[in-house]
Amino acid sequence: MRSYDFAPLYRATVGFDQMADLMDRVLANDVQSQTYPPYNIEKTAEDAYRISIAVAGFADEDLSVEVKDQALVVSARKADEDEQERAYLHRGIATRAFERRFHLADHVKVVGASHENGMLHIDLEREIPEALKPRRIEIANGTKAIEKDVVDAKAVN
Repeated sequence: MRSYDFAPLYRATVGFDQMADLMDRVLANDVQSQTYPPYNIEKTAEDAYRISIAVAGFADEDLSVEVKDQALVVSARKADEDEQERAYLHRGIATRAFERRFHLADHVKVVGASHENGMLHIDLEREIPEALKPRRIEIANGTKAIEKDVVDAKAVN
C-alpha cells in the first residue's frame, strides 16, 4: 500500500482544504473498501441523481437515512427475530447491520427516499443558489450612463 503525504499541498495552497480532505478520505476508504450492501448511483437529470441500495430483508423501520456534515449516512440494523429458533441449511441473504457513507458535493440536497421491492432509492438534487448562477451583465452605452448620472444628480438637488 502506498502512503501519500499531503503536507506540501497544505503549505503551498490556500483555500484547497476541502479538496485535500476529499483526497484523504478517498485514499482511506480505498483500504477498507466496502462491498456490502451493493448500490448504484445514477444521474436522472441535469442536476438530479439517485442512489439505489439493495436492502433485501430489511423493513422500513430497520433503515435510517440521515445527512450529517455534508455526508449522506445510510444505516440498517435488523431487529433480532427468533434467530435461535431457525435452522438454516443455507443462508445467502445477508441481513447484517451496515453503515454506508456518501460524501455530498456543495449544494446537493436529499429530496426524498423510498423503499420498494428490496431496494432503497434516495433522490438527490443539486440546487445552485441564485448568487452563484451565471448572469448576463448588460453593457451600457457611455452616453446613457452619463445621462443617468445627471438625472440622478438633478433628482437629489
